[in-house]
Amino acid sequence: MALPRGQARGWVKAAKLAQRRRPAEDTGGPQSPAPGSQRAALYVHWPYCEKRCSYCNFNKYIPRGVDEAALRRCLVTEAQTLLRLSGVRRVESVFFGGGTPSLASPQTVAAVLEAVAQAAHLPADSEVTLEANPTSASGSRLAAFGAAGVNRLSIGLQSLDDTELQLLGRTHSASDALQTLAEAQRLFPGRVSVDLMLGLPAQQVGPWLRQLQDLLRCCDDHVSLYQLSLERGTALFTQVQKGALPAPDPELAAEMYQEGRAVLREAGFRQYEVSNFARNGALSTHNWTYWQCGQYLGVGPGAHGRFIPQGAGGHTREARIQTLEPDNWMKEVTLFGHGTRRRIPLSELELLEEVLVMGLRTDVGITHQHWQQFEPQLTLWDLFGASKEVKGLQEQGLLLLDHRGLRCSWEGLAVLDSLLLSLLSRLQEAWQQKTPSSVPRG
Repeated sequence: MALPRGQARGWVKAAKLAQRRRPAEDTGGPQSPAPGSQRAALYVHWPYCEKRCSYCNFNKYIPRGVDEAALRRCLVTEAQTLLRLSGVRRVESVFFGGGTPSLASPQTVAAVLEAVAQAAHLPADSEVTLEANPTSASGSRLAAFGAAGVNRLSIGLQSLDDTELQLLGRTHSASDALQTLAEAQRLFPGRVSVDLMLGLPAQQVGPWLRQLQDLLRCCDDHVSLYQLSLERGTALFTQVQKGALPAPDPELAAEMYQEGRAVLREAGFRQYEVSNFARNGALSTHNWTYWQCGQYLGVGPGAHGRFIPQGAGGHTREARIQTLEPDNWMKEVTLFGHGTRRRIPLSELELLEEVLVMGLRTDVGITHQHWQQFEPQLTLWDLFGASKEVKGLQEQGLLLLDHRGLRCSWEGLAVLDSLLLSLLSRLQEAWQQKTPSSVPRG
């Protein structure tokens, strides 16, 4: 069901007004939902693309024809079902990802948002993000998405070099990217994010930094830097394996990342997460929910979610994975109201490991108060205060443990993966000591 037209238009109008609002400060992030709360973020997966990029192994399909009306009905049905099963009463943000969701019609976006607003409270200032590729996002189309309720865009530029774009299998040129970016900023001022990739085969530090500098002359207030990951089964992986392309140089990629983050800091951007940079408070509140281990619902083929189902005693969070293939997913949604293929209960330790791994990706890290929401007995001081490994990391200037909580330094964020080995090992050791043995004592 959709909202009455007047009510739907009222929500969209309020959302468009809200897109001009900004957080008052550029410190910290949005307040994270407490575990077991009735709040969540919502992710919607559009599984189709015009073509598969050479580096991509995401769940996406190149369709011969799409029955969008049928897909739309299933997205609406599954969103309603998961909201009911989760007991979520307030949706903090909605993110349309893919695939290439800018290939969907604005009508589909509007229908999902209307269904969410009917089944739960969707505040007028909720962040509603749409991923867009330059070739599928003309100015008039972007305006139509805005009218449907979108108030933030994430544009997959990836590169400003046409040769690199061809290598990546992108369907747009650098000129297309810049034109789309200009249109997006006109329509969504202060609410446009751009992606830039680094560590491509044969890519060099100097030319890549010049791309970043060029981008900074025309970009908005959010930039994401992503290092290329060669994934088995992709065209780029095969080319490198066969020797047709040189393997990416990890040392050069690390230098690009370090130099790039320094350039962004100099330009007034805050590195609020390992790959994400914002100024003027333009953080992604949706992604912040992930990093703070808040609840989120995954709608659409292959979408992932994390929430506590109603009737589960209010204790056990589940990881949910929806059926991957769109046609099969639609059949299941039609039969059962949702296409959940796997439900994986998360143990207390697994949830704490997620809190640690995800929280340390941010510059805020894990505050004592946030940790205690998930684990009221073992404090961060209990876990890490006496650890020789943690003290060593602190002495190296990579990690901080103080009255605020546990977090990486600027230098530590760049080598987070190596720090997590020691921290996860210490958490697991402490958890085993906390949990009494099941073997009876004689």
